[in-house]
Amino acid sequence: MARVVVMTSLRLTLLSFTALGFAVAAPGLAMAQEAPPVSDPAAGQRPPVIVPAQPRQSHPAHLPPAQTDPSADPAAKPDATSPAEPEDGEPATGEAPLPPPAPVIIPIPAVWAPAPRDAEGRTAYGLYLAGRNLVARSTTGDGDGALGAEYLASVQTLTPEQPTVRQQAFTAALLAGDLRDAARMAPSGPDIPPVLSEAGRLVQAIEAYAHGDARSATAVFKAQAIQMPHAAAGLLTQRWIAAAAGDWDFALIGPPPTSNDTFSQVLRFQRAQLLEMHRRYDEAEAEFKALSATPTAQPPFHSGYGAFLERRGRKAEAIAVYDAALAANPDSALLQAAKARVSRRFGRAPAMPTFKYGVAQGLTLAASLAADSRANEFAAVYLRMALDVSPSDDLRLLLGGALVSAKLEAAARDAMAPISPRNKSAYAAARLQIGASLGRDDRKDEALVEFRKAFAAAPDSQDIAYALATQLLELKRNDEALVILNGPLLNTPDQPAAVHFVRGAAYEASGKIAEAETELAAAVADQPNEPAFLNYLGYLWVDNGTKVAEGAALIERAHAAEPNDGNIQDSLGWAQFRQGQYDVAVVTLEEAVDKEPANAEINDHLGDAYWQVGRKREAGFQWNRVLTLDPDAERRASVEKKLAEGLPPQTPVTVTAPAPAATVGAEP
Repeated sequence: MARVVVMTSLRLTLLSFTALGFAVAAPGLAMAQEAPPVSDPAAGQRPPVIVPAQPRQSHPAHLPPAQTDPSADPAAKPDATSPAEPEDGEPATGEAPLPPPAPVIIPIPAVWAPAPRDAEGRTAYGLYLAGRNLVARSTTGDGDGALGAEYLASVQTLTPEQPTVRQQAFTAALLAGDLRDAARMAPSGPDIPPVLSEAGRLVQAIEAYAHGDARSATAVFKAQAIQMPHAAAGLLTQRWIAAAAGDWDFALIGPPPTSNDTFSQVLRFQRAQLLEMHRRYDEAEAEFKALSATPTAQPPFHSGYGAFLERRGRKAEAIAVYDAALAANPDSALLQAAKARVSRRFGRAPAMPTFKYGVAQGLTLAASLAADSRANEFAAVYLRMALDVSPSDDLRLLLGGALVSAKLEAAARDAMAPISPRNKSAYAAARLQIGASLGRDDRKDEALVEFRKAFAAAPDSQDIAYALATQLLELKRNDEALVILNGPLLNTPDQPAAVHFVRGAAYEASGKIAEAETELAAAVADQPNEPAFLNYLGYLWVDNGTKVAEGAALIERAHAAEPNDGNIQDSLGWAQFRQGQYDVAVVTLEEAVDKEPANAEINDHLGDAYWQVGRKREAGFQWNRVLTLDPDAERRASVEKKLAEGLPPQTPVTVTAPAPAATVGAEP
């Protein structure tokens, strides 16, 4: 059955309420050990839609003062001269009974007079604007999303009658990870979109469980199953929480026996684990065995069954399960680790999972499903809930990746920052990701500091060494970059093309053109269709005037592969310029500037092309534009000279026939 995905961005919901919105390269979430990848629940597995119960009453402390009609006092007693009401309730005079009073509707004030203020004297207006601004700017690293969420929560407390404020404050608290406030402010009612109302019910359940109230959490699930778009998160957590509450009947409800999709199998796997915890070993084994009946079943099912057998003292059977599974999945690290553990002479069987582990695992799976559907805000929210239930450095790394994918760079760095150096592998991975995030925010020096921390924690990591060398090159610290690139960690016989490429770029930046050509040619030979490699080597040849025709051919291949890349188009235009094709170069470079308007080099090239076709005023405009784009000192001096003196006549490079394709990296 085709997977149906119903995902709505939490941030888009917030955007619809505000004038200031959020902006919407980390890979998808890694799977945790004891769970296979899953798809969205099949239609038959989704909980039925149930008419929502009446919205629960707000806490009295959050209710605004009642407003009364000045023309009528409902609390007034009957006038002493009025006829007494008969005891049977019939009207004394035979008149028709009075209609019931109209319900009191508390209006939302158009203007507060005076404006509500908090204990520090800050107005609701000011807090609202400041909070909304901070949340919006947090996507660029220029704001504090957590502080913005705090301000909006304060506004909600000051103005509980404002439904829009409540929804904004709830959404901001979720994204910032303030789950306690989010649970308190969870919006409910028939007019609330499910993306918010169901998130509110889910966070209330998870928060109750995380703080020791499994029964209240279970009551949320039993009153009404969590609906889409958060149904998967509800289904993957509710049985563990029910078991923690002692409600084993609810915990052990299985999916329909006819369901065999991956999601249903995951629910069955959870049920098998809980059956074992409830000491119903025969039923647990039947489930485990059915799930791992074929060697091609998901590795976690084999691992789970083997672990069950180990705990039952049946080591030989566990080894047989692992061996059969490894024959079909020889690269599974999970199965390899299980086989190594059980093969040790005094290897101990793995402990049964705890309830908290099961809840956190379910939320991690839900996050993976959301990430696969590109609902990265949902993934981040689920992982924040998982951290609240069972904190771990692995979860912090996953949360950081989800926030990066959601374009919440500052929040991602904050999520990974607490990882301690004592956990060296997680610390190194976190510092690597924080450095990459700072680099994306153009905080290059800070990024270098983080890469150095990562390398100090993991000095044998080729990935971290490569990232550090690349950052050094970005900061024009070419000699330092070459020390790492030429060291034994990266300069190996089987080094990847990317290392050749960065080493070539470092040599080129150091003026060592012959060495640069050798390294860049090696990169192109290894990956002959990689546009970045083709463009860099081609531009080097064109700019130096050594192999203009060959370089132009490489650039044309790069441009054909990436026609929307402004930098490659600049290279193509410059190749045309160097060959004296000035009219064509103008058109090409104008298109390149349209794609990369803030690139100083491309604007400089377009100025040169304008000059050569006699459009000298436009050339001057482009060169002046370059000076506003923070060029390096060498380019600034060159442009200032051109503005003062113009360009001398150009001598086009003589074009010779390009070398055979094989010599410039083309595939045979």
